Amino acid sequence: MTNVILEVKNLNVEFTTDDGIVHAVNDVSYTVERGKTLAIVGESGSGKSVSSLAVMGLLTGSNSKITGEVFFNGKELVRADPEEVRSLRGDEMAMIFQDPLSALHPYYTIGDQLAEAVLVHNKVKESEARSRAAEMLTKVGIPSVEQRMDEYPHQLSGGMRQRVMIAMALINGPELLIADEPTTALDVTVQAQILDLLRELQKEFGTAIVLITHDLGVVADLADEVLVMYGGSAVEHAPVREIFYEPQMPYTWGLLASIPQISAK
Repeated sequence: MTNVILEVKNLNVEFTTDDGIVHAVNDVSYTVERGKTLAIVGESGSGKSVSSLAVMGLLTGSNSKITGEVFFNGKELVRADPEEVRSLRGDEMAMIFQDPLSALHPYYTIGDQLAEAVLVHNKVKESEARSRAAEMLTKVGIPSVEQRMDEYPHQLSGGMRQRVMIAMALINGPELLIADEPTTALDVTVQAQILDLLRELQKEFGTAIVLITHDLGVVADLADEVLVMYGGSAVEHAPVREIFYEPQMPYTWGLLASIPQISAK
């Protein structure tokens, strides 16, 4: 078995708008190995999230056009039957979205949503699905699980909702997890807890992670390799240590220079 679980080749994404064609992603290529973390970094609008939505098969609108190849476990997804890609999503590959409040359904309880994620991909009884949901909520560090199972997303704090999203993404034991800004809008303490959680779960399940972020502190803490994007293109790709200590591209230097420094007085 090859150690590469995800291979993206010459990925392009275009959107048709009233103002013409927008080239959101231009000829991007990368690989991700099992149990490793690739961080995709860059400023807002650089194509980070769009490229990952394309990988997940979530850009299905009539105004979008995707070319190139995406191989997951050796299977090409761009030209695959959408139903086949949908069957993989949430099971063998999963995504943590940037805003859990809008990603979670407001009218269904946390327990119902996690149980549904199990039932869609597994032939099990509802009681078993709910038991698995409670177990995963415990694993991601949510207290008073039985109470939380009956609550709605708006009743939880931002950190709790993010943990629920992680639980939902990992509940079926995916081999690939795409995490889109998983610590955005969380305070520093909760950020550290979420990163520790991702690291622990990756170690336990051997999950490959694609981490989308603009926070280079998060990158230094979690990533094995880094892909730097600018204007829809990949401008640098290297092991995390090389990115921080031997950057090759001026744009990467600029990103590193933007990290706040603590000066001695």
